[in-house]
Amino acid sequence: MSGDRMDETLIDVPRGLTNVAVTETRISRVRGHEGYYQYRDRSAVEMARTATFEEAWALLVCGTASEGATLRDVASRTQRQHRGLVDRVSRAVGSASAPRRLDVVSGLKAALPLVSQELEMRPLYDLDEAQRMEDVVVLVSLVPELLAAFHRLKDGRGEGREADGPAAAPGLVRRYLQQVTDVVPDPACERALSAYLVAAMEHGFNASTFTARVIASTGADVASCLAGALGSLTGPLHGGAPSRALDALDTADAAGGSSEQWLRGEVAAGRRIMGFGHPVYRTVDPRSQMLKQFVRDLGGSRVQAALDFEQAAERVLAELKPGRALHANLEFYASVLMERCGIPREMFTATFAVGRVVGWSAHILEQAQDSKIIRPSARFTGPEIA
Repeated sequence: MSGDRMDETLIDVPRGLTNVAVTETRISRVRGHEGYYQYRDRSAVEMARTATFEEAWALLVCGTASEGATLRDVASRTQRQHRGLVDRVSRAVGSASAPRRLDVVSGLKAALPLVSQELEMRPLYDLDEAQRMEDVVVLVSLVPELLAAFHRLKDGRGEGREADGPAAAPGLVRRYLQQVTDVVPDPACERALSAYLVAAMEHGFNASTFTARVIASTGADVASCLAGALGSLTGPLHGGAPSRALDALDTADAAGGSSEQWLRGEVAAGRRIMGFGHPVYRTVDPRSQMLKQFVRDLGGSRVQAALDFEQAAERVLAELKPGRALHANLEFYASVLMERCGIPREMFTATFAVGRVVGWSAHILEQAQDSKIIRPSARFTGPEIA
């Protein structure tokens, strides 16, 4: 068939596949015009407010929140069992660069295939559903361990150690927070961080989730799917935004004058206001509103500045970009929350990944049930030759 005839069979779709349904899913649904999203048959925001990390993990991956306690115990056992592996892999990856220059998320991208090889994980194509689930649960359990290990290396703290006292109780969020901050977590901070991670676990066919599903459709192993999704997550237009939202608060404060003056200058210069706007929501982001309440409850000097900045940004964006519905998104208050919980700014995207890896794994399992590879086409716009 000639090139012209082949092009005639192509279907033009909007840039970025906006509003194009590429498959079916039972994992989550985002109703952007209503400001609502759900995890399976539950409100995602309600899950974030009331459920544990493990209960939300179980709902997305297993289909029922009642398996949360089992997942908590399995994760705790997996983390203890493979502590030596985490230390070996983190040292091996960390030795490839000066520790102070180590990017934590890049370290995780490199570490996942090594962990997979060490544990002899095989391609999804060669596994049954039970084996796929086992690989997913192991890697989700080890992701926060690896991230915390790379953070310790970068800080010069060396290898991790088992928590003593109350912090030794099972709980992925508590363990991660203690390993990153090196202090026993305050219960309010632990609960607030858990709410953020649950809210960030899953959000429809975002760029990193779609990346994970494309790789899963090839039958590759779980670690390859997660590493590819991580690469997508690091982009500033995706999961790389939380620290930039806090940077905006700092820069506006350092500039002197009012936040509104700084915001007007940024918009006039054609620069984005990080932490505002979302490609799906056409109303207030429900995740942001939920996290705002947690931030208010935590208190601290940054809270009022963030509230004032949000109000100023809403006014400026409504005036200068009318009809765009550019409200505070998940990243804006997440940045304030993580700072308040003692998580350093360079760990914001890594912490986002602790939650989002759950959603990726649920999509990997769902995609693995479909034998069709995802293989779209592109319309050629280069020069015609005979």
